[in-house]
Amino acid sequence: MFLNQYHHSFDDKGRLTIPAKFRILPEEGAYVIQGLDRNLMVLPPDVFRVIYDRLMAMSLTDPGARLLRRVILGNALQVMPDGAGRILLTPNLRDFAGLESEVVFVGQGDYFEIWSPSLWQEQETLVNDAETNAQRFATLDLKTR
Repeated sequence: MFLNQYHHSFDDKGRLTIPAKFRILPEEGAYVIQGLDRNLMVLPPDVFRVIYDRLMAMSLTDPGARLLRRVILGNALQVMPDGAGRILLTPNLRDFAGLESEVVFVGQGDYFEIWSPSLWQEQETLVNDAETNAQRFATLDLKTR
């Protein structure tokens, strides 16, 4: 399970070290796709397969389905971390997410996200809004007993 936040930097060769707590990826690595909020999503193969199967089940005659395939599959990257847990991201993915020298890894349970620090800071403002969070949490009907 991918939890918490970690700050890392690209090295001189453009490699990004995955946080030690996130190196629980299977041997076949992971898939990096464009996220929904100008971030990147790093999906283990089983999670990526769910999305892939749904895309493949959509009709090619549907313009929206074709667009979704282009956005997701046309920019997807399979990554295999090296022995030191580093990956290389393509320029188009780095540009999409505004990644320069530093990044923030954010756990999302079944997958994790990669953010530019400035865009993540904007998200944290939304995430830390107590009044809005009270409304969000109310829909979960959280009980301790």
